[in-house]
Amino acid sequence: MIGAFGTWRNVPITFGSGGDAGSVQASNYLTMVPNTEGGMFANRIEVGLYAEKTGTTTSTYGPRWTELGNSGGKTKAITAGTNPAVADSMNHTYMTVRQASGDQWDVLYDFNWVGSSTDQLKVPRGNSNRIDIGLEVMGPQHVTIPEIANRVQFMAENKAWSRAATADTAQVTTLGICGQSKGLPSDPTAVYTAPYCFDAKLTDAAKFTQWTVSKPGTTTSHANPLPPRSTGTFNGVDQKALSRCLTTDPDACLSSVPGLSTCVQTAKVCNAAALQSAPRASAPAASGPGQAVDIGARAAASFGVAQNTLRVTTGTRAPDATAMFGPSLQSPAASDTNVVTVESSAPNHGLEQRGLTFEGFRATYSASTGQLLDACWGQMCRS
Repeated sequence: MIGAFGTWRNVPITFGSGGDAGSVQASNYLTMVPNTEGGMFANRIEVGLYAEKTGTTTSTYGPRWTELGNSGGKTKAITAGTNPAVADSMNHTYMTVRQASGDQWDVLYDFNWVGSSTDQLKVPRGNSNRIDIGLEVMGPQHVTIPEIANRVQFMAENKAWSRAATADTAQVTTLGICGQSKGLPSDPTAVYTAPYCFDAKLTDAAKFTQWTVSKPGTTTSHANPLPPRSTGTFNGVDQKALSRCLTTDPDACLSSVPGLSTCVQTAKVCNAAALQSAPRASAPAASGPGQAVDIGARAAASFGVAQNTLRVTTGTRAPDATAMFGPSLQSPAASDTNVVTVESSAPNHGLEQRGLTFEGFRATYSASTGQLLDACWGQMCRS
């Protein structure tokens, strides 16, 4: 495979009053493992939607992409596009495509480039790849997530996009499926119940179609606003057809929208509406003199280090140029120049679950919203 594509909606994710900041999170993401010789925890690229509890009544929400390399990792918030950090139930697309030469991969959000990998392994001809898509939570008793309908496709060497054969897929639900038996010989009637379970369903026939998953609970419905529209042709892509497809059937866009499949492999900036739409403001995560300390505590919990090993500083940062193309506007996190940076040289596990230990990390957060803007750990901080 030389490409992976996923799509789902920005559903509202809600957090309860319990749980410490940094220890309650939810993420729905697409993962590409280019070279599987390293097993389940080989180098990879992840891109998806992330939400984190930051205080008693505050949280962050938005997309980002992550690279896990040989001796560390890095993650970066995605701040370009059409309201990426708003839970408005709009469809968004996530994609990674191998570059035409070399062993690295480009990452696209809503069919526009947002970054590239630097530390992925060479993929020998005939070596298998792996794509994962789905929902992950920390502190499940404190988070509620409505249904997320995940759809995924892959691009083969012939540059054609396809759905995976059902026989080539596997399902993993480590928290248990609500209502199913726990398989306890001592209590045959015991079943998984909320909040410690998922509702999950695979829709398929001969081909994988949709993986629908949720964490049961009460949620507040959100009205679906009309998406921004664009007309004409942009980088060879029919923009009217793309706008219509993103609203009705984003899973079919790569095959049904004229010019799109070619654009994501070449120009990699294909969605004009996502470049022109003005973002909606989001409420600040916190305020007051204790915020830098609070962010430090979150970082310590996220990276698994003691707070007395941290160096916390405040400062300003220019808007990220990679989040802008031409006349595009950025989300609130991108235009926010006040930041809090947390650094440590202590051994840590990074923002990953490979069971590895790395020396040092650096993470930068928006001072007004608390959103994680970017982070690195291990050798990725020195590359």
